[in-house]
Amino acid sequence: MQAIDIPTARRRFLWAGAAGAAALLAGCSMPGSMPGVSRAPDNPASRAYRRTVASHLYARNSERIYKGTLPAMLYAVGVLQVNIDRRGQVASTRWLRAPSHAPEVVTEIERLVRRSAPYPAPGAPVTYTDTWLWDQSGRFQLDTLTEGQR
Repeated sequence: MQAIDIPTARRRFLWAGAAGAAALLAGCSMPGSMPGVSRAPDNPASRAYRRTVASHLYARNSERIYKGTLPAMLYAVGVLQVNIDRRGQVASTRWLRAPSHAPEVVTEIERLVRRSAPYPAPGAPVTYTDTWLWDQSGRFQLDTLTEGQR
């Protein structure tokens, strides 16, 4: 058995803890990992509803969608949670990660979300969460339907 000095063991323990914390945080903020609907984020029907809402937003705002692969540097990235009532109306919104350096983007995303209602009626209230990937041109992609990034 190899002897490990205490500082080395402690450092490994801290690195392991930091890696675990990073993995948990990545589940909250990295593209492709946001749960779409709070009722059952791993439920295939919930994922399907998230895609339905994202497609609805794209259809209502087709002139604002960034076509193709996004540039490596985006102007803003935000994570917005939208509470949708059983009829498809926006009940409320809440920023989980607002692009605070770009308040005009926050305002514009909230306007786009509200203007795009009514959404497909879910039959029961749901909470839809998506990551907004915003280019300097004012066009965007949603993480749910993104074409990727350079």
